[in-house]
Amino acid sequence: MRKLLPIISHSGGRSAMTCRFRCGDACFHEVPNTSANPYVGDVIAAAVGRRSLVRAAAVVTVAAAAGTAGLAGADPAAAGAQPYGKPKPGGQGARGLRFDAVAPNTVDAVVVPDGYAQNVVIRWGEPILRGAPAFDPANQTAAAQAGQFGYNNDFLALLPLPGERGRQLLVANHEYTDEILMFRGYDAERPTREQVEVAWAAHGLSAVVVEEDRGTGRLTPVPRHHLNRRVTATTGFRLTGPAAGGPLLRTSADPTGTKVLGTLNNCSGGTTPWGTTLHGEENFNQYFANGSRATDKRYGVGTGATERKWERFDRRFDLAQEPNEVHRFGYVVEFDPYDPDSTPRKHTALGRFKHEAATVRLTADGRPVVYSGDDERFDYFYKFVGSKRMRHGTGRAVREHNLSLLDEGTLYVARLTGDSPAVEIDGSGKLPTDGEFDGGGQWIPLATATATADGAVSHVEGMSADEVFVFTRLAGDKVGATKMDRPEDIQPSPHTGKVYVALTNNGNRGIGANAKADEANPRNANKHGHVLELTERHNRPESTEFAWSLFLVAGDPDDPATYFAGFPKDAVSPISCPDNVAFDPHGNLWISTDGNQLGSHDGLFGVATCGERRGELKQFLTVPTGAETCGPVIQRRRVLVAVQHPGEIDGASVEKPASTWPDGPGRITRPAVVAVWRRDGRDIGV
Repeated sequence: MRKLLPIISHSGGRSAMTCRFRCGDACFHEVPNTSANPYVGDVIAAAVGRRSLVRAAAVVTVAAAAGTAGLAGADPAAAGAQPYGKPKPGGQGARGLRFDAVAPNTVDAVVVPDGYAQNVVIRWGEPILRGAPAFDPANQTAAAQAGQFGYNNDFLALLPLPGERGRQLLVANHEYTDEILMFRGYDAERPTREQVEVAWAAHGLSAVVVEEDRGTGRLTPVPRHHLNRRVTATTGFRLTGPAAGGPLLRTSADPTGTKVLGTLNNCSGGTTPWGTTLHGEENFNQYFANGSRATDKRYGVGTGATERKWERFDRRFDLAQEPNEVHRFGYVVEFDPYDPDSTPRKHTALGRFKHEAATVRLTADGRPVVYSGDDERFDYFYKFVGSKRMRHGTGRAVREHNLSLLDEGTLYVARLTGDSPAVEIDGSGKLPTDGEFDGGGQWIPLATATATADGAVSHVEGMSADEVFVFTRLAGDKVGATKMDRPEDIQPSPHTGKVYVALTNNGNRGIGANAKADEANPRNANKHGHVLELTERHNRPESTEFAWSLFLVAGDPDDPATYFAGFPKDAVSPISCPDNVAFDPHGNLWISTDGNQLGSHDGLFGVATCGERRGELKQFLTVPTGAETCGPVIQRRRVLVAVQHPGEIDGASVEKPASTWPDGPGRITRPAVVAVWRRDGRDIGV
């Protein structure tokens, strides 16, 4: 095993092990974006200084020492969690957020508020398909894993199941594998074929029907249901849209350029109004060896061997042999969970980059608009506006029409501008003279995919339409898109239409020759991240103009650089590294974190976006040692989170686990999905 790299600030709070296996040590590599495009930043720090109303009195002491063991379902009081802060005078908190906030802690458990209960819904390796065996960590096989729930669950969707009372359809994607925590005695320099094929089978997607215990709120899987399904790194996919069939997507195994095996590194995603799920292929670059072209470098593909050594077992992962295979990853995947015989699709019209999420809203006339961030330091966020209208109904013709909605339309990238002179934005947080901390922006068109004989039209000088859709990052470089601090999940509010962009962190900003702050990202050496709020012109999602403003600048509330939409900072929870976001039925934004830099575990937070309590942020749960909070799904009476990579701490292994979650000492650590509900059966947070 090669020596683990040390933790560095620009990787957030992740361990070096997480950096190795999830993103291929992306934070340790040269920044891929070397364009001269503007960088968004200090205006938010300035906003903090002007708009902060009350400085926090103190940050709650960490509740428990590192290494304390706990099981899913552990009592919060026993876990050492205490409420953080106090509600704003005159009420019990925003509707949907009326719970005692969980204190920052380092407890090896999922810690939830007093009065709430939880259960592990499903773990890595649990059988979901007919004939799949029970999980046996000492005797894993690819055939078994292909019928079992996959590894490192990230995005979650919980969909209705008409006609089956008390049941719902859970869809999860599986971002990556950590072989050190999967296989006893794993040798990173000499993985076996069986280990590699198990990892292929542990990637991808899972669909599994779950059943509710109405007496408790507990969810349990229904094995062998006809809708249960596994999609893996070797499942057949269709490439669709304007780049499909083009020369950049053709390989020796697929001279048509329309078929590809598998999906890799699925991060966050979204659900569509027509009943499918979307999944973003994120750090796909790390799976491919021997990159040599400038385009490979722009996408972070390495020049040598990969961490997992898959290229030893399948030539398609060796770009020296199959140079175009990498061009067939980095898309938004569409999956139809209601049709177990359907072929998943990769939509080239939504562009190729490190997709974090793909969230959908409809225009007034029924056309889809999809938002997606490119999770890389100094990269961009995008919008796709479809040209075809969604149809209603359940017939096959309607279904096929709706499955083609994301193949025609225009792809845009965001350019943000501030309204203060550049000389006034120096990265120090000093306010500009106009006292404003907002600005405007434009969606810059990159290419339009059509159903005409021409097929697609490029709007980027010097690039063909095919090049725009396959090398979308380069197109963003050329049109002067705004460099952001790792754009992650993007969610439009179903209540107001405002769009929220989670920006996790970027410790490289303002360091050395890297781009410095401007008016939309908060801080130089930004280790805690922030959230932007966008208002599109006339609140129309197809608009090409928007206004942006500061909503949240993460960190310790006692830090004057933090900001919580003007809410008193002595009554909010500390938060670091916002990642996935979702809305609850009351219009509150829920934020899961990845890489907490405040010395406590990652968690899930709710924050009010409207009304007099706008900015009130409260921590709802924390996850175990080494884990990241993913998902989430916020229903009226239930919250679901995906607990990803528990125990992923430097030096940990199957033999030396850093976490005993979820099954206790002596059992292998397993990523899992957790459901949380109120013990009294009432709605969450009311």
